[in-house]
Order: sequence, then C-alpha cells, then structure tokens
Amino acid sequence: MFKKLFGQKPGTASSTISAIQNLTEHEESLEKRKALLEKRMDAELERAKEFTRQKKKPQALQCLKKKKLLENEIANLDNMIMRVNEQRMMLEGQRTTTEVVSSMHTAALAAKDNMKAMKIENVDKVLDEINETTDQMRQLNEVFANPLGLGTDLDEDELLGELEEMEASELDKELLEPAPVPATKVPGAAEKMPSVPTKQKQQPAKTQEELELEALQAEMAL
Repeated sequence: MFKKLFGQKPGTASSTISAIQNLTEHEESLEKRKALLEKRMDAELERAKEFTRQKKKPQALQCLKKKKLLENEIANLDNMIMRVNEQRMMLEGQRTTTEVVSSMHTAALAAKDNMKAMKIENVDKVLDEINETTDQMRQLNEVFANPLGLGTDLDEDELLGELEEMEASELDKELLEPAPVPATKVPGAAEKMPSVPTKQKQQPAKTQEELELEALQAEMAL
C-alpha cells in the first residue's frame, strides 16, 4: 500500500536537487542584472540633470524616457525573482516532506516485519495490521492537514503598516531639514508694485516627461 502512495521513480531526488540548484543560479543571475540596470538608471538620471543645467531640454527628456524604461524592466525583474524564489521554496518544501514520509514508510515496514516475527495467531495478526494501518493513515492525515502556502499567506495589512512607517520616517527627515535662508533685501531698494494679472492663453497639457523635467529643475534650484 505504501509503495502505491509514496513510490518514486529512480532519480527523482537528484532531479529535485538539480532543479533547486538551477533556480538558485537563475535567481542570482536576475539579481545581478537588476543591480546593473539600477546603475544604468542612476546614470540616465545624472545625465538628465546635466542636460538640464545646460538648458538642453530635448536631451534631458530623452534621458528621462530611458530612465522610465529601465524602471519598468527592473519591476519585471522583481516579479521574476519573486516567482523563482517561490518555486525554489516549494521544491525545498516538497523535498523535505518526501524525506520525512520516506522515513515514516521505512519505519512502518520495519514495524510490520517485527509483527510477523512475533508469530501471533492469524486473527490477532490481521487485527493488528488493520489497527496499525489505521493509525498510520491518521498520522499522515494530521501531517497534511495544514497545506503549505508560498507567498499566499502574506499579511497585506502588515505590509501596508510597514509602508506607512517608512513614509512617516521620510516625512520626519524632511521636516528636520533646515529651512532655506531668505535673501536679504538691499536697503533703499524700491519695491515694485504688483502688476495687474493678464489673461494668458491656455497652455496644452504637459507630458509625463515634461512634468518630470520640471520637477528635476525645481530640485536642482534648491
């Protein structure tokens, strides 16, 4: 009966180990590529700042576009890294479970052999085997009563709380930064009267790249 439940083909354990090693190598490779793309993204941002200082708006926008593409690729790499990590953890869990069940199977066979060696009457022998099998099945049912969850049992509320703490920490850092010192007015300088606002023509909606460039210019002006 146990052979039907837990019988494995030769080489299954070695193939599982090989699969785990391959997934680990792929995860390391993805991490290295992610680090390289992050460096390229920082370089494009620095180029955008330099072009902004030189008043070269088209070149700065082009750098911001490249930066956005790199950000998207990094996000895709993060998703792949997560999937590879979950797959590796699943295989490691299955391997551990298989080893435990195999040990239980061996122990059950040893116990059964011991029962045969005792030379008990046929009726008692049958009843003992039935009770033994029932106990083993109950133990196995208890082992598998709680299914393994890989990544599905994550507490979203806990993650959101951690994100709020990070945002609050960043806000505290901004509040603790010294305020810019206002420039001193030249004594005796004539103050200009406020000009009457004139109606301006409605400007076309700005693109995402133009908005990022303006934000970059405002950051450099501080």
